[in-house]
Amino acid sequence: MSVDHRLAASVVSIAKQMTADLMTFYNGDKPGGTPGLLPDPYYWWEAGAMMGTLIDYWYYTGDDQYNKAVEQGLLFQVGDDNDYMPRNQTLTEGNDDQGFWGLAVMTAAEHKFPDPPPDEPQWLALAQAVFNTQAARWDTEHCNGGLRWQIFKWNQGFDYKNSISQACFFALGARLALYTGNNSYAEWADKTWDWMIGVGYIDKHWRVIDGAATGANCTDHVPYQFSYNAGGFILGAAAMYNYTEQPIWKERLDNLLGASRVFFTGPQKNIMTEVACEPVDRCNLDQHSFKAYVSRWLAAITKWAPHTYDFVMPYLRASAVVAAKQCVGGKNGRMCGLKWNQNKYDGSTGIGQQMAALEVTMACMVKDRPAPVTFESGGTSQGNPGSGGNDIGRNEPKPPSYKPITAADRAGAAILTAVVLVGMVTGIGWMLVDERSDKSALQQLKGFQTSASATIVAAASGKLRHCGKTAAGVSTTSKGRSTSSVSEKSQAIEATAVKIGRVRSESVGDQRRMSNRPIGWLHRNTNTQSRALDEMPIMPAPSRPGDRD
Repeated sequence: MSVDHRLAASVVSIAKQMTADLMTFYNGDKPGGTPGLLPDPYYWWEAGAMMGTLIDYWYYTGDDQYNKAVEQGLLFQVGDDNDYMPRNQTLTEGNDDQGFWGLAVMTAAEHKFPDPPPDEPQWLALAQAVFNTQAARWDTEHCNGGLRWQIFKWNQGFDYKNSISQACFFALGARLALYTGNNSYAEWADKTWDWMIGVGYIDKHWRVIDGAATGANCTDHVPYQFSYNAGGFILGAAAMYNYTEQPIWKERLDNLLGASRVFFTGPQKNIMTEVACEPVDRCNLDQHSFKAYVSRWLAAITKWAPHTYDFVMPYLRASAVVAAKQCVGGKNGRMCGLKWNQNKYDGSTGIGQQMAALEVTMACMVKDRPAPVTFESGGTSQGNPGSGGNDIGRNEPKPPSYKPITAADRAGAAILTAVVLVGMVTGIGWMLVDERSDKSALQQLKGFQTSASATIVAAASGKLRHCGKTAAGVSTTSKGRSTSSVSEKSQAIEATAVKIGRVRSESVGDQRRMSNRPIGWLHRNTNTQSRALDEMPIMPAPSRPGDRD
């Protein structure tokens, strides 16, 4: 076996181990679990992103042991209208969240991931449904276009237009155009790109900022640069270049790649880093995973724009080597950390960290994998250009669907009500009975009735007006002691500090991000992961795609 083949086998072995560790976080394929959902505190969108990682795992390694779990998760979360708008996600679902599920099924179509049964929605049709619902949300009333971050108008962030929502829509449109040959998708991608330039979200230095609020007509920019914002537009630009073969898209792609060097740090400036939050230890739960998508997308573009291979691979290989050295955490001593640009384990574990290390490791094998397919080059996934139509223009959740009330339903409700009332009366009567009394239960209940009647009559005649002195039988001396005691207790209570419980809206740990504004060891690894990846040649990256050292 050649050195290259031994190295590839080692990388596959590493990927299998990392994926097995990633799946320990997922319960959706286990009894009692919900397919396509991750446990708290992870949000719905990251489950869709993880399905994309597992599709990549199958694409790179050929190991199909997780394929059924992926299919089950992708199909379980499609919602009533097969467009990834399930009822149970209305409190958090944004356009970017829906977009990540759309990108996952688009990847399934491009990689010929096994098609679902004929009676289930197909990968391509699901991607088209996501695109159609989002195109209908293009908002020209504010900022002259663009997608809002949130779908439903009462959710925090509905007044914010963020770059990642545009990036998902742009990349999905470009990839649909490439797969189907339908130019209308490319026209939407062009429109999205022009809007990003016009509103200043992609600036003159080709930096992709996070977004802005609609109140100031998207002029009050949130300037933070997050890697997946840039990565999404790099992905879409490469697809558009392949589809159109126009030099303008090569120029745009190369300029975006040049600006993306900001996300690589370390002594040789070649280690992937989430620069807006990692250096100050302010990365939230979502941001832990961003490097996973950048790794995935940088590898993908080398198939659509081969000239980019020599630019991106030195970065990916160098990052893969150091990422593996971070995978020494957790109870099993293999979980991966976040900060790849330091020589010690950072102490963090999670789904995002695990996905990121896995994706950058698998990216090292991209050269030997087949290019994404299209309709013309062997694609099998069936589409539906009109899918998602039932949710077009909807920015409020669907009301619950109840079946009509029948006569049988009314009769059943009446019987249940009678049973409950009889049970309540019987229970109250039982509590009123004194088991120590010589009287029967019926005699006691009659006595209670007589006593209650006398009390009502006395109250009506005013005899209980001074119950503290007479009816209660407390003498003047006794009353004085009682009053003093109550007064002392009252003073003690008033002097006690009042503790207020946590209110519903109070921040608890990692809350849903307001887009991606920041909120705000040493073990030498000699395991198989580190040794195998250390063998990879690390070359300094050229300053721009196409340039050579």
